[in-house]
Amino acid sequence: MGAGGLGSPVLLYLAAAGVGHVRIVDGDRVELSNLHRQVIHTQEAVGARKELSAQAAVGRLNDRTRTSVHGRLTPENAVRIVRGCDLVVDCSDNAPTRYLVNDACVVAGVPLVSAAAVGLEGQLTVYNYRGGPCYRCLFPRPPQPQHCQRCSEAGVLGVVPGVMGTLQALEAIKVLTGKGDVLSRRLLLFDALAGKFREMKLRGRQEGCAACRADPSVLEATVASTSYAAQCGGAMDDAVPALALLGREHRVACEDYFRLRRELWADGLPYASASTQLIDVRPAREFAFCALADSTNIPLDELPDRVPELKDLKRKGDAAGQPHQVFVVCRRGNDSQRAVELLRREGLDAKDLIGGLAGWREAVDASFPHY
Repeated sequence: MGAGGLGSPVLLYLAAAGVGHVRIVDGDRVELSNLHRQVIHTQEAVGARKELSAQAAVGRLNDRTRTSVHGRLTPENAVRIVRGCDLVVDCSDNAPTRYLVNDACVVAGVPLVSAAAVGLEGQLTVYNYRGGPCYRCLFPRPPQPQHCQRCSEAGVLGVVPGVMGTLQALEAIKVLTGKGDVLSRRLLLFDALAGKFREMKLRGRQEGCAACRADPSVLEATVASTSYAAQCGGAMDDAVPALALLGREHRVACEDYFRLRRELWADGLPYASASTQLIDVRPAREFAFCALADSTNIPLDELPDRVPELKDLKRKGDAAGQPHQVFVVCRRGNDSQRAVELLRREGLDAKDLIGGLAGWREAVDASFPHY
């Protein structure tokens, strides 16, 4: 399930190992900005359907491995795709797909090798294996959408999904061959920055689980009729929707902000000490990787606690006849809008940079890192 960052090494290693038939499920298209982690695809394949690009790569590696391709996974086709498989490898990166794949595997009685990779961290386990718990046993209720960032939103170092996908392939081979100690009832955690793995013991199958304790025929009907996107509060594809939380008067184009900054420097004002302040609300780890000059990092979850110091700057600016104005930036222009909503409720003059740092790269500085 998925031919992206995790699915790339999974597909290549399973084909190289001689797996006889692989079903590839992915409804997205190859994008240049994803190739740093989706190494099964090439620059020549940009714009092509991912499942077809991955199928071609598997064929070049091992023409004895038979492949069949499926487009977008839906509640209507999930059980049909999964049924008849020996196992499923979940290489998706969003909660709705994870719950859908889990439920389909429970209906079909198929083990599920599941991994995740975001930023510099990864995790891996095997669900629904020889009486072990399913995904819903451990996470009966979907988390809030704001707590579920995917690679396209939070960014990821390309080798991290490479490591986790390779480990997924290893677990898949162990399940298929019946050899080794499969990662069932255990969660493997990977910290790329520290270069360390650690393991957590997971609880077993739960009596009240809505999936693995349900009648399979009833669950199958439930799967087909459930809107997993609505249930989890998020989309089942990799596209990041552009939010529109603010009116145009509370937003500024990146090129306009660039001109404002240039004018301040031309007037001899050190930008950081001017009455205009730029706040970057990304996590500290992302800010350390790349940031605009003279921006101040206040992660979004810390912003409510930092409002008093911003109000103090406003009072000082008002007293000096220089009203304090705040601009807010994030990676894509969504979290910055949430931040501006909060700041304006507190009486601060705040605007967000439309499109965030991705917009800055496109409109102002093409050399700014893209991640």
